Amino acid sequence: MNKRAKITIVGAGHVGGTTAQRIVEGELADVVLVDLETGTPSGKALDILESAPIGRSDCQIIGTKGYEETAQSDIVVITSGMPRKPGMSRDDLLRANVEIVKSVTKSVVQVSPNAILVIVSNPVDAMTYVAYKISQFPRDRVMGMAGVLDSARLCAFLAMELQVSVESIQAQVLGSHGDSMVPLLRYTTVAGIPVTELLPLNRLQAIIQRTQDGGGEIVKLLQTGSAYYAPSAAIVEMVESIVKDKKKILPCSVLCQGEYKVNNLCVGVPVKLGRSGVEQIIELSLNGEETAALYRSVLAIETMHQSVDHIL
Repeated sequence: MNKRAKITIVGAGHVGGTTAQRIVEGELADVVLVDLETGTPSGKALDILESAPIGRSDCQIIGTKGYEETAQSDIVVITSGMPRKPGMSRDDLLRANVEIVKSVTKSVVQVSPNAILVIVSNPVDAMTYVAYKISQFPRDRVMGMAGVLDSARLCAFLAMELQVSVESIQAQVLGSHGDSMVPLLRYTTVAGIPVTELLPLNRLQAIIQRTQDGGGEIVKLLQTGSAYYAPSAAIVEMVESIVKDKKKILPCSVLCQGEYKVNNLCVGVPVKLGRSGVEQIIELSLNGEETAALYRSVLAIETMHQSVDHIL
């Protein structure tokens, strides 16, 4: 990526649009915003482009309904998906989103065969697995965004509780997104101090519960819609680490092939993100309680992957 990187964002909703805005404002890459909804991607792209002189960004952005303009993208962020509607079962939702991500993946890899795929569509572990299977890319170029968001939420709540800067907090999570998230408190620190030495267990458990329910809490407050500021910030942190070859250690959903004794499942684990994508999966030493929690999460992921295999 010696020249300015090119990033395609599929889905021009709140998450996709805000992600595009952050990327352009941060001068990370030129952006192609794709959505089937007439006018929305072009309108949002033009609005962001017109804001660029104020933010002093020379990055370009266009909106489109097709995939021709996305050709030779360095990174493709897939946010497309259907929200659960009244009367729709979880199986119905899974089937609908498998078909959406399958179709999008086929379209983007046809014109960008060397791209890195960042999956945001829910349920993210299952949709990352879909993208991996359909793209036939090596696992280092397919990853899901969830752990970065969960870690950010955990850091935010810990900073509020301790009344310290968020910059002092490093949090680590494993497993699936939301309810099945596995927070690793032994590896969660405040200025290098384990958080377990600073807060009693009952407060930590309450903070973990709020983190696991983080998305639902926002949905209830908004009443219509769901979170997009924090998810878009999480996406951009991953994208920036790739574009700038920063090699940050971030929790992402990736295909495990023996790591943590997990095989052929997309699971949230700490990875080193650089120019080539997932450059290393970091295997942490887990105690018995942490291992049991991870495998409970893995079991839920495995069940969903089996459903995906049946649909595909």
